[in-house]
Amino acid sequence: MDTQRVGINELAYKDQGEGQTVILLHGFCGSSDYWEKVMPLLDQYRVIAVDLRGHGESGIPEGGYSIEDMAKDIYYFMDQKQLKDVYMLGHSLGGYVTLSFAQNFPDKLKGFGLIHSTPLPDNENTKDKRTESIDNIDSKGMYSFIDEMVPALFSKNRLEELKEEINKVKVIGYNTSPAGAKETLKAMRSRGDLQHVIENTSLPVLLVAGANDSVVPKEKTFTSDRPHVKKILLEESGHMGIYEEPEKLTYEIKNFIEETK
Repeated sequence: MDTQRVGINELAYKDQGEGQTVILLHGFCGSSDYWEKVMPLLDQYRVIAVDLRGHGESGIPEGGYSIEDMAKDIYYFMDQKQLKDVYMLGHSLGGYVTLSFAQNFPDKLKGFGLIHSTPLPDNENTKDKRTESIDNIDSKGMYSFIDEMVPALFSKNRLEELKEEINKVKVIGYNTSPAGAKETLKAMRSRGDLQHVIENTSLPVLLVAGANDSVVPKEKTFTSDRPHVKKILLEESGHMGIYEEPEKLTYEIKNFIEETK
């Protein structure tokens, strides 16, 4: 892992390969390790996987923060690395950050994608669940919270088959700081509706959903029929296609890049 000072914070990241730059942003209570099965399959590109603030080995600044702040971290990171014309792909939380980035810094992108994510804001029920999660982290601790959360991310009918992957995701989650998890839950709870970003962008967009995703159902991912939007359904995946169908996912990411670069 390398680190880059970004304002008052420090971001950890992995940087491998050469060619077209692809930036990967992980989901909630994840890290750049979430892409361990995907990165080796994207070996014809320069792939940079970043630990978002409050996650992995990245720092967490004092005080609260928003999804927009997380996107600005990536902007300043790219600026310091002199990166432009990149493809940015975000899983779940990473998709929220990607969309915020696309709204505010579209000239830095060549295309972007949401994987098991949505441009839609939380409804009242989901907001209440975010608040409940914050309370659970306070009362029960991260280990209990992660043990309860992670299995629900995977296809119910593949839990035994994917036991090793589930344990890997749990270990990554255990390493998330409680403060980082709680501040990120608040940021996700307060984010706005960014459907207009997908509808109005001039950039190519990839939307990937899991057929068995109980966290972000495909209807919340596939929110646009515009011609610049490509929609892919992972038939054997829940919310974790990065572990459930990494080969299929990577194949579709490559096709998207090669068709639009």
